[in-house]
Amino acid sequence: MTVVDILMLIAVVCIWSLLLVNVVLIISGYLYYIENEKREVPPLPDDVPFVTLMVPAHNEGKVITQTVEALLALDYPPDRYEIIVINDNSSDNSSELLARLQARFPTRQLTIINTDNVTGGKGKSNALNIGFKQSKGEYIAIYDADNTPEKTALRYLVGEIAHDPTLGAVIGKFRTRNRNASLLTRFINIETLSFQWMAQAGRWKLFKLCTIPGTNFIMRREIIEEIGGWDVKAIAEDTEISFRIYMMGYRIKFQPKSVTWEQEPQTLKVWFKQRTRWAKGNIYVIVKNLPLLFNRSAKRIHFDLLYFLSIYFLLLTSLIMSDALLILHALGYVHTTIAGLGSFLWLLAVILFVTGTYVTLITEKGEMRLSNLWIIMLMYISYCQLWMVVAAYGFYNFIKDTIFKREVKWYKTERY
Repeated sequence: MTVVDILMLIAVVCIWSLLLVNVVLIISGYLYYIENEKREVPPLPDDVPFVTLMVPAHNEGKVITQTVEALLALDYPPDRYEIIVINDNSSDNSSELLARLQARFPTRQLTIINTDNVTGGKGKSNALNIGFKQSKGEYIAIYDADNTPEKTALRYLVGEIAHDPTLGAVIGKFRTRNRNASLLTRFINIETLSFQWMAQAGRWKLFKLCTIPGTNFIMRREIIEEIGGWDVKAIAEDTEISFRIYMMGYRIKFQPKSVTWEQEPQTLKVWFKQRTRWAKGNIYVIVKNLPLLFNRSAKRIHFDLLYFLSIYFLLLTSLIMSDALLILHALGYVHTTIAGLGSFLWLLAVILFVTGTYVTLITEKGEMRLSNLWIIMLMYISYCQLWMVVAAYGFYNFIKDTIFKREVKWYKTERY
């Protein structure tokens, strides 16, 4: 067996190992969805807890009014929650729009914090820390500025966390509001349902752990106080704080009945900038928490660490190596005796990917249609391949930021 054969075999084994892990998560997640659909969400306690909803916003004039109006319309007792919008160093008309909202709802607990380029403009974590200082809630819920949560979203989150002291946080899910705007948003919609929420459901079913998303989640106030707030160096602040909650001995639960709708990027340029930021932020979290792999007290979260490590390093390296070797073999620059096997396994992986992804759509009304099958097939050869570029570029930016000690900035996702 040649060196090229060995490299090809290693790549194939790594890719298939991670693919099988994904299959296990899909099956487990699907079982959890079925169980949860039959289960009633715990009701609010008789003594309804006071909750603070925080909305960090930077130049969100196009969407901020709709978001705040949706939060004011939640079916949670109006006198038992407050809304704090951190208008963080915005240069658009956000300040005027938020002032009008305050005037329209004078009896509601709506606080607007306007920061400048000295106190703000340093990222979402910094904005959340500013808002937390003025919060009064027993629980803290976070919503992104482009969100329109369903009326029951907050009630379901509070119902879960208030009835289980082992939970440090409860997450709902976000759906793609503009999923029919373009082919890209249709890809994102399927990606979100399959690789975000089905994986979260599977991890909860198997390990009783989930990762906090950037929006539609609730946490205990004492956790934020104990850990000293959000890490201002983390641009994937949601993943970063998840690991700190794990280490405190709490669990993070997924409640898919709590839903918010958000706007996703409609152009490749905006999508690439957003996803590169996510990749760079997640790599920061992986590197920061890597020592926990050798910490016995962190045994219960080793799967999550290995899962993220495998996706951003092992899978990326294996995919690039296998694709490169197959191309070089086809061009005649290298020779491998298992090229045929590699091609067969690649085709089998595509079939498994398409089948597994399509099956995950069963959990959502209106998504189980034949057109989505073709979208998934097209998604594999285009959108999923772009992920390799995003992960590689995110890793490059992480290295560059580390070397030059660049300050974290708020990278704004363009709204429509």
